[in-house]
Amino acid sequence: MKQILKEFIRKIRSILLGIFNKDNPNLSYIITAIIAFIVVVGGMNVFIELTEHIKEDVLASYDTQIADYIISFRTPFLTRYFTFVTHVGDRNGYLIALAVFAIVSYLAFKKWRYVLQTTGVLLIASISNIMLKRFIDRARPSAEHLVTVTTLSYPSGHAMSAMAFYGFLVYLCYRFKMNKFLKIGIITLFVLLILSIGISRIYLGVHFPTDIAGGFIAGLIWVIFCIFIINLVEIYRKKTVE
Repeated sequence: MKQILKEFIRKIRSILLGIFNKDNPNLSYIITAIIAFIVVVGGMNVFIELTEHIKEDVLASYDTQIADYIISFRTPFLTRYFTFVTHVGDRNGYLIALAVFAIVSYLAFKKWRYVLQTTGVLLIASISNIMLKRFIDRARPSAEHLVTVTTLSYPSGHAMSAMAFYGFLVYLCYRFKMNKFLKIGIITLFVLLILSIGISRIYLGVHFPTDIAGGFIAGLIWVIFCIFIINLVEIYRKKTVE
């Protein structure tokens, strides 16, 4: 089986090299698009599988165990921290983050393109989350809620939006030319923020762990899909200019 897989990869590589010259500047975009397509399809399958089994006893048991474990760490300090973090993942938090990013983007690059792209990713994730919640119709956990919630539970809108918004910023930071240590620091901060927002929803008693997992998966799907589209647009634009 391993040999068959190696042979398959070798054939795919030879086909790609036959179509695209290795010095072709568009090759990296094509490879990115192919990988993005594979990740999107795989992510959709994982999300569907998780969604189909969220109400089964096995996952319900894991939900309870994980949630109880996280809630057992409640302290006044952690409650203040996770309440703050969860508000960072609210609408007002994203408006402030977008405003800051818009200022930095304009000052550093003199372009609004990145701000529009990031806003688009966030809007797509938010709208699709509302639709998914209504379609799946999962109630909130019965644990004590430390913050007020009015919507349904699965998938978590906070987790989905955090992955979509800050995940796309991670991608942009990876592409930007900047100091290596600064880049690593910013990316690490965004990753920790994504995880903190997800954990905060379990800690505050308003989501099941599978809600967070579903939100992260769905948000990642949108990030990869948007990267896929953006790369295709860049290829088309370069070709029309030429």
